[in-house]
Amino acid sequence: MDNSILINNVQIFDGSNEQTSRGNVLVVNSRIKAVSENPIPTDGISNLTILDGKGKFLMPGLIDAHWHAYMSCNTMMDLLTADTAYTQFKAGQEAQATLLRGFTAIRDAGGPVFGLKRAIDEGILSGPRIYPSGSLISQTGGHGDFRAVYDEPRPFDCCGLTHTEEIGAALIADGIDAVTVAARNNLRLGASQIKLMTGGGVASLYDRLEDTQFFEEEIHAAVKAAEDAGTYVMVHVYVPRAIQRAIRAGVKSIEHGHLIDEPTMQLIAEKEIWLSMQPFTLGDNQFPTKEQQEKHALVVQGTDQTYQLAKKYNVKLAWGTDLLFNPANTKNQNQGILKLRQWFSNFEILKMVTHDNAELLALSGARNPYPGKLGVIEEDAWADLILVDGDVLKDITLLGNPEKNFIMIMKGGEIYKNRV
Repeated sequence: MDNSILINNVQIFDGSNEQTSRGNVLVVNSRIKAVSENPIPTDGISNLTILDGKGKFLMPGLIDAHWHAYMSCNTMMDLLTADTAYTQFKAGQEAQATLLRGFTAIRDAGGPVFGLKRAIDEGILSGPRIYPSGSLISQTGGHGDFRAVYDEPRPFDCCGLTHTEEIGAALIADGIDAVTVAARNNLRLGASQIKLMTGGGVASLYDRLEDTQFFEEEIHAAVKAAEDAGTYVMVHVYVPRAIQRAIRAGVKSIEHGHLIDEPTMQLIAEKEIWLSMQPFTLGDNQFPTKEQQEKHALVVQGTDQTYQLAKKYNVKLAWGTDLLFNPANTKNQNQGILKLRQWFSNFEILKMVTHDNAELLALSGARNPYPGKLGVIEEDAWADLILVDGDVLKDITLLGNPEKNFIMIMKGGEIYKNRV
C-alpha cells in the first residue's frame, strides 16, 4: 500500500530558482508526486497524512559533497589502533546525527562505509544517502599512507596488508597495475566513484603540501577503470602542477585546490571540471604537529583567492566540509555552509548545497546508488526535504542551528524529525 504525505501551505525553494512559490507538495512513497500552487486533490489517495506547513520554508535536503562518514567521527588513533566494531558503532551514531543536521545525502570522500551505507539503506540505522568512494587510493608515501615508519613498502613485502588496508580505509598502490586493481576492487565493493590522492596533504605523515603524487599514467589507469564502469575519479590535490596532471589524466572532480593559480583555474573552466571546495578556517581542525598546523594555515590562506578565481571563470563549484579525525567538531558541519557568505549570496549558497552538489553526485552515472533527481523539489524527484522556521533566502544563518530551526526532516518520503 502506498504511503502518502501532503504538505500544504509552504514557501517552496525548488533548489534551482531564486524565486520561491507558495504552494503544496504531495509525496507518495519515496518520491515527490506533485508540486502545485493550487490545492492538490486528495480523492482516491489512500493512507494519507496531511501536514500544515503554516507558510514555513520548504527546501531540498542538504548535501555535503566531501564528507567522511567514518573518518570524521574517529580520531587517527582510533583509525590505527581501535577495534573495528567500536569505530563502526561511532560511525553509525554519527550518521544519525548527520541526518538530523539536515544532510539527506553525502558523498563520502574515502573510508570504510560500505557496511554503514547498507545498514542505512536497509533501515537498520537512520542516516543520509551515502555515495561511497571506498578505500582512499594512495601512492607509497602519499597522503593516504598511514603505515608506520618500520613497515616495509611493497614490492619488498608484497603480500602483507596493513591495518588501514584491511579495514578498507586506505590502499597503497604503486604502478599502473596496482592502481587498476585498487580502483576495480573499490568498484567491486560498491563504490559510486573512485578517490585518488594525487597531491600532498595537511594531515599526511610523510609528504609535503606541494608534492605531486601518482604518475599521469597511474591516474589515467584509475580513470579508465572508472569510466569503464560508467563513473568518474575525484582527486585530493592542492597545487597547480598536480591539478594539471590530474586533468590531463581525465579526472572529473578536483577536491580542494586551495593553492591553485589563475592559468590552472582557467583550465578547470575550459575542461568543465568540478571544483569541490571547502571554506577552511584555522579553527576547523587542530593537528598534533607544528608542521601540520603550518600546512593547514597555508591552505586557509589560499581559500579566498581560490574562490575569487572560481567565480571569475564561472567554474562548476561544489561544497563540502572534509572534516577529518575530529569527533568533537562534527556537530559544526552546518557552520561550513555559513562560511560561504564571504563570497556568495544566500541564493548561490542554497543552490550550491542542494542542486549543484546533486549535479556532482549524479556524475556517478551507472554507479549512482540512488538513480533519480536529488537536490530539487519537483515531480518525480526523491522526497528529501527540510521544513525551516524562517526564510533561508533572507537569513542563511538559519541553517546553522538545525536543532532549533529545522521543523521537519524527510528523506525518501520518511519523516525523521517532525515538529509541524
